[in-house]
Amino acid sequence: MPGRRTTGRVSTRKAAPPPPAPSAESSSVLDDLRRIVRVLRESSRAAEQHLGVSGAQLFVLRSLADVPSLSLNELATRTRTHQSTVSVVVKRLVESGLVVRETSEVDARRLELSLSRRGRALLERAPLAAQDRLIRGIERLSAAERRALSVSLRGLVVAMEIADDAPRMFFEEDEGKPRRRAPRT
Repeated sequence: MPGRRTTGRVSTRKAAPPPPAPSAESSSVLDDLRRIVRVLRESSRAAEQHLGVSGAQLFVLRSLADVPSLSLNELATRTRTHQSTVSVVVKRLVESGLVVRETSEVDARRLELSLSRRGRALLERAPLAAQDRLIRGIERLSAAERRALSVSLRGLVVAMEIADDAPRMFFEEDEGKPRRRAPRT
């Protein structure tokens, strides 16, 4: 090729073997995961655009809506996340005035979380969070199907070498970070 310099040495590196042909099962799994992630992402974007909260924040607000108050640990149980994960989202909701954090009247050591008037008003115009749809779908599976799904997903996570990564709420890591806009062309 013109302009390309060679050293005259012969490369001893072997070309990488071609990837294996995808199985029908792998393609089906990927397609279904894409569908689930797409719905979660679209729900989160819609919540941000129309309500000013993330999908994770909307999910936490919905989880607080049915009860007078919850502790952080109780909320973590309801959202099926770790306490440290949900606490990040709660902090943002408290700062934005959508959730109230108060000391329990019964036990001064206990902090209780509840929706503020603003939080309730926001929920009146909010759609169902995609996480709620996902949980309802999982709960509709038989116990045997849920166990098989759990075992299979755990196997995939281990195979991907991400089993030690902290699970976060869907798209929670995007919260609070300024979004870069694509340049206009």
